[in-house]
Amino acid sequence: MRYDSITDAIGNTPLVRIDPAVHGLGHIDLYAKLELLNPFGSVKDRAAWNMARPHLAAAASDTGAGESGGQVVELSSGNTAKALAVLAGMHGLTFKSVTNRMRIPEIKDLLLLLGAEIEELPGQSECLDPTATDDPLTLFHRALSEPDSAYLHTDQYFNPRNTEAHFTGTGPEIVKDLDGRAPDWFIACVGTAGSSTGVARALREHDPAVRVVGLVAAKSDFVPGIRTIDEAHEVGLFDPGTYDSIAPVSADEAIEGMLTLNRRCGILAGPTGGAAYFGAVRQLRAIDGELTERQSAVFIVCDRVESYLSYVRQRRPDLFGRPRRRNSPADLTAAEIRTAPAIGVADAQAWIGTGEPLVVDLRSPYAYAALHIDGSVNIVDELFEELLHGGLPFSRNRPVLLACPVGEKSARYAALLTRMGHPRVRSLTGGIIAWRDAGAPLVRD
Repeated sequence: MRYDSITDAIGNTPLVRIDPAVHGLGHIDLYAKLELLNPFGSVKDRAAWNMARPHLAAAASDTGAGESGGQVVELSSGNTAKALAVLAGMHGLTFKSVTNRMRIPEIKDLLLLLGAEIEELPGQSECLDPTATDDPLTLFHRALSEPDSAYLHTDQYFNPRNTEAHFTGTGPEIVKDLDGRAPDWFIACVGTAGSSTGVARALREHDPAVRVVGLVAAKSDFVPGIRTIDEAHEVGLFDPGTYDSIAPVSADEAIEGMLTLNRRCGILAGPTGGAAYFGAVRQLRAIDGELTERQSAVFIVCDRVESYLSYVRQRRPDLFGRPRRRNSPADLTAAEIRTAPAIGVADAQAWIGTGEPLVVDLRSPYAYAALHIDGSVNIVDELFEELLHGGLPFSRNRPVLLACPVGEKSARYAALLTRMGHPRVRSLTGGIIAWRDAGAPLVRD
């Protein structure tokens, strides 16, 4: 197969049937759409190319590379940034990734290797929140979106060409490979919501009866490429009406699904693809025994495992010949997290006023620098977890108030500290966002 440009190789990815001996479904044929085989390695290749393509030639001719007119900018710390960095370089442009937290070291290293500039801005929450009018990340996004912006801003969170790439490409490809039929089920992880929305529209245009399941990250969990339900509502492309149901997937479940695809199917999927597989099988098993006719289902394998080895190693060291670490939040039960000791904003203010609690802010250094509770200390959540592996990091006699963006991660750590024997730890209900919305004072570095 011959192409004149690497961009011609974007799309037309294989649809592969998963062996029923692996998933155990008796009446459903399960297929994986292998978006990891796009030339830059992920499903985001389609959206990146579709969003940038109409503007690249003009941007390249405006000014020389390296000047503002010759720079592509996107609020991304993952696969969209990777694809855009390649596309920008191909057209003699530079690329800047703007984020408030690069959470996957391999992706950051690859972006630097591709010549990308990475700018980490303060942000009050982990993801872009368009409603936070005083958030530096939001203000930067708005400046980029102005009509006279000097940058080529692809704007993946709101650009309809993100969705269009999958409405005209991914969705019709699935129908074609199923001999002109739409699948009965489409199961998709929700990130920017571009792929799930575009494919769902295309499939339902062919057959309105297609059922769509959206998968989000479990609250307080981090699965690369997937948002929690609260974060999803901040994305302009997200429409809850797209999905017949929305279900959470935990990091542990995503890794288990990934291992099944890696080891039993020969598909070198990353955690996002693993989450899609795990969520698909869980959903379909619930109805498989009731079916009298065969059905079909499709999920998307978004990208490859190699970019996430550090993520997997941190959560499952046993897979790399190392013992599982003690005092891990991954070992908590749902009941422990649900009943974690917590305190509301008003009571937290009164408690802080006594001078008793140590206030630990678990957000990124950039979010902390933007705005934080006066007198709090910043220990980013990954580092805090490392500290807990060695035991309690502070005296049992010292009261502790934990805060994170929306109160989910702090609840998990409050539950773990309670299990470890700390008698006076509390999680700030609703996190820094609730504190801000209540008009409680915040200070800036």
